[in-house]
Amino acid sequence: MIALAATPSGAFAEPSPAKVRAKLVKLNEQADQLVERYNQANEAYKTAKKKYDKLSTELGRKDAQVSVLREELAAIAVNGYQSGPLTSWQALVFHGSPDAALGSMAALRQLAQDRAAKVRAYEATTRELRDRRTEAQRVLTETDDARDKVRGEKSKVDKLVDEQTKLLRRLGTFQAGDPNSPGIEYTGPASGNARLALQFAFAQVGKPYRYGGTGPGSYDCSGLTQAAWRTGGVGLPRTTWTQWSWGSSRRVPLDALQPGDLLFSRGLGHMGMYAGNGKMVHAPQTGDIIKVVDLDDYWRDRLLGAVRP
Repeated sequence: MIALAATPSGAFAEPSPAKVRAKLVKLNEQADQLVERYNQANEAYKTAKKKYDKLSTELGRKDAQVSVLREELAAIAVNGYQSGPLTSWQALVFHGSPDAALGSMAALRQLAQDRAAKVRAYEATTRELRDRRTEAQRVLTETDDARDKVRGEKSKVDKLVDEQTKLLRRLGTFQAGDPNSPGIEYTGPASGNARLALQFAFAQVGKPYRYGGTGPGSYDCSGLTQAAWRTGGVGLPRTTWTQWSWGSSRRVPLDALQPGDLLFSRGLGHMGMYAGNGKMVHAPQTGDIIKVVDLDDYWRDRLLGAVRP
């Protein structure tokens, strides 16, 4: 009989909570960047699709115009065939009174001008239609490329989300959130449009974070700030990167923050909104809920800058 060596206890032990948390931190950082890439790709797809749909509608109208002009030209051609060529105006001139002859000549000149105008209109509309079809084909290619990119980024994010969820459940810290959460009341120092934006954001507290979420039951970080400031009367772009770029002329020093200012992390993977009194409201990450946190405790040295909408 062959003796089996004893397996040291702990050889197959689960990773310690500290190691799991450290791995989760790394996953969260990766997810922040991937989610932003996904959001960017998704916005590119929406933009391209909107352009293509608009061009398709225009093409439909141009097709109708070309059909009408084609029918009019066909009618002119049939009429010319039945009545003889325009050079037969002499026959009209030498029948009847001089006044009738002059009237006939004027009518023929008008007919010739009308025919020429119809031909020019048909050629111009047909040319524009060809150009529009070429443009539509180019935009369709853009749309397909953007859609493929969205699919690729979504697949990567989904894998990260699955891994994050497993680790959070292992630590017992996964929060599903409540899509119907009534939130909490904002009682901070904000005023004007900033107060409206913060009242909206605080009303979302308790709802789940979901990447790509724009409400009403869940949000990601930039989806929350966009929706909040829309309530405040300001239209922000969709993603963290584009909101930071949009605010290039609206940057404010970190030592001069006011309630409602947008806060961005280094690397632009995450953002939130300053609520006043050292607090921030944000949609953190997978497995967490929209919440209000102490700014210093949460971000410390991770803060890149701020934008005032």
